[in-house]
Amino acid sequence: MNLEPLVLFENNDFIALNKPPGLLAIPDREGKEISLKVLLQKKYGHIYTVHRIDRDTSGVIIFAKNEAGHKQLSQQFESRQTEKIYYALVIGSPVLQRGSIAAPIAEHPSKKAVMMVHRKGKESLTDYEVLEDFGSYSWVKLKIHTGRTHQIRVHMKEIGHPVVCDELYGDGKPVFISSLKHRYKLSKNQDAEQPILNRLALHAFSLSFTDAAGQKFYLEASLPKDLRAVLQQLEKWKK
Repeated sequence: MNLEPLVLFENNDFIALNKPPGLLAIPDREGKEISLKVLLQKKYGHIYTVHRIDRDTSGVIIFAKNEAGHKQLSQQFESRQTEKIYYALVIGSPVLQRGSIAAPIAEHPSKKAVMMVHRKGKESLTDYEVLEDFGSYSWVKLKIHTGRTHQIRVHMKEIGHPVVCDELYGDGKPVFISSLKHRYKLSKNQDAEQPILNRLALHAFSLSFTDAAGQKFYLEASLPKDLRAVLQQLEKWKK
């Protein structure tokens, strides 16, 4: 896999990339599938994990190239000095166009790799703003102040608007044009309709932080083709 088109910024201390959906950020426990970190290790040797995003989430992710860079960046994430902005397509129309979700998150007691809102969980805070309401779906901007596992996915479920195509916290259903266009018909060459989106509709759009020398960085990752396509269709059929 060619990493060059994915690189957003690179210096001696870290590398930032726009991770495509479907690619693991770091190796899983079995280590059988390729991951972005392994690809980077093949090119650079030592690579250090600073933070993670889910396999089906696209967008900004950074890795440190040395121990000093790793320590400095990790401390910023832990002390909440970074600013992380995400975009998501969620099911339905939130009653409030903007708001904050302060709901503690804990591991599910019986379901492996699943999180849940629980009063004894870790403090978690997410701000959201509806950028466009399509009726059946809404395009939402989110800012996470804490970095809990599956935080956005859990919090959007908590307010009744899970992220589209979320198999763990939503219905997992893909988006079809036929669900947007009432009189949609298959073309003569089609045996079955293909979804226009069939992965978690979540994108890590931007990341702000400061390096060891005090230089401030603001990195943006453009939307991938699948999310751009579904937004175009939603705009079209909304009209």
